[in-house]
Amino acid sequence: MTDTNMTSYRMKWDLDSFFEGGSHSKTFSVFLQETEELLQTWLDRSICNVTIAEWTLALNMLSDRLDHADSFVECLVSQDVNDEQALLLEERLQAQSVKYDILRLRLSTRLRELKDDEFAALLEEEALKPLAFVLSEMRQQAKDEMDLERESLVKRLAKDGYHAWQSVYDEAIGRMEIPFEEDGKTNMLSAEQLLRKLDGPDRTVRLRAFKAYEKAWGQEAPLFAQTLNRLAGFRLNLYEARGWSDVLQEPLALNRMQGKTLQTMWETITKNQSRFYRYMDAKATLLGVEKLHFHDVHAPLPSKNKGDNEVSYNEACDLIIRHFRKFSPKMADFAEMALRDGWVEAENRTGKRPGGFCTDFPLLGQSRIFMTYDGSMTGVAFLAHELGHAYHSWCLKNEPYALTREYPLSIAETASTLAEMMVADALVEEAEDNHAKKMMIENKLARALVYLKHVHATFLFETRFYEERKNGMVSQERLNELMVAAQQEAYGDRLATYDPNLWASVEHFHITSAPFYNFPYTFGYLFSLGVYAQALKSGTSFEDQYIALLKDSGSMTVEDLAIKHLGVNLTTPQFWQEALDVVLADVEKFLSL
Repeated sequence: MTDTNMTSYRMKWDLDSFFEGGSHSKTFSVFLQETEELLQTWLDRSICNVTIAEWTLALNMLSDRLDHADSFVECLVSQDVNDEQALLLEERLQAQSVKYDILRLRLSTRLRELKDDEFAALLEEEALKPLAFVLSEMRQQAKDEMDLERESLVKRLAKDGYHAWQSVYDEAIGRMEIPFEEDGKTNMLSAEQLLRKLDGPDRTVRLRAFKAYEKAWGQEAPLFAQTLNRLAGFRLNLYEARGWSDVLQEPLALNRMQGKTLQTMWETITKNQSRFYRYMDAKATLLGVEKLHFHDVHAPLPSKNKGDNEVSYNEACDLIIRHFRKFSPKMADFAEMALRDGWVEAENRTGKRPGGFCTDFPLLGQSRIFMTYDGSMTGVAFLAHELGHAYHSWCLKNEPYALTREYPLSIAETASTLAEMMVADALVEEAEDNHAKKMMIENKLARALVYLKHVHATFLFETRFYEERKNGMVSQERLNELMVAAQQEAYGDRLATYDPNLWASVEHFHITSAPFYNFPYTFGYLFSLGVYAQALKSGTSFEDQYIALLKDSGSMTVEDLAIKHLGVNLTTPQFWQEALDVVLADVEKFLSL
């Protein structure tokens, strides 16, 4: 593919519009100092001498400042793993976040102490009516946790204990340099750059990349076995102190989801597992192998012409904007602005952290997207995915309360996967011949396997790992065994090879702010299919309906959101089966081609 006459989009983001000078910004230093003083002012006050409305509004103000600063530092440490000043700023931000968390604990404790009639009267105050859901949630959370003094101590100790293990992991993978030979030359690749090789069209390159990948992560596995075990040990001890027996209590609460919803979703996926086998077998045949290997699952099909699978960054941007416009002109206009104005860091270079994210700067109502673009259709999908996140935040930017802009990961991943879907379906429709159509449908199905099988494997692994961790440290060898067993179950033992070190390379296992950060992706994928189906029925009215759903995402449970905007019950199999049937229809289309 070529990008003749395409618009030129920036591949490096603009951070100076927030604070000029990067990690040495004087303006940012002043901002941090002002935030520190504001935090201390409120810490020195007694919540009993301040109205709950005043305390809540102060939390909103402080939340916006901290999120703004945290996003800036996250961008700095991600774009350059060797920026030592940025790491020092990250440490300072973590200390400020602890103070904010303690202020928030004081509010939730005060809410817990209110009698039911007093709390009901509080929610009738004009300033607090929009925050009724969030305050009710905070009150219940306080009832489920320990007393203020012990929870505050946990917050303070977690900074240099619990959260520090994530920092160790992040810095270790950020500094990984992996030798990889290609075209007669050995280059040192970052973990992310090597990972992209695993999705490439050349199977011989994929095989060599997988061997290099296994070796690199195997060498780091002893360290990462420590970090993973220590993170889990901290959580399990905390859960025991709170009297929690279910390790899913925290992630379910963070995702505003009932356990019944999660259980029904996984049960329905498992029930339909075998219906994907024909697609997997057909892809293996097209790749010239008896069974798919781990490094084949997400690879593109062989193309007729060299370069068919390559998409320049400019072309990817134009493609995404064009396809967004078919469903939502407002979303397309937003994406064009974000891509044009330097909201995305996409350059493929060493020195960057692996993975990708979208982070928000609430004081200016902007976002920034971090990724490494490699010219593949996977890269196009990744970019669309992160733009979906950014659009979600854009739709909420005028909401006056930070606390009602805090939407759960489950709905965050709905917005992002819906954006992926818009682009994927449009590419199928635009395909010029059956071969191109087959490749585009297969690209959709390969991503479906990520959500329905890869993510399921990580969930199965993490659930079983936590059960074993209750009895003590889990060895590296045992982690490998648990990981392979989980992959075999999720994929129906249909692969020729698996990845025993996957537990070490999946960053989400080490994210301390979000335990079990795997099932939200599958939920978001299938929930987005329901939203997408409604879009196809609604036509031009979809845009406003979708924005209304996004605006409610910070103030409702996922079950209530589904009832209000889709008219469906997430605790029963019907919705999940109908969503899976959409994917299975693509399987039939692929097989027919």
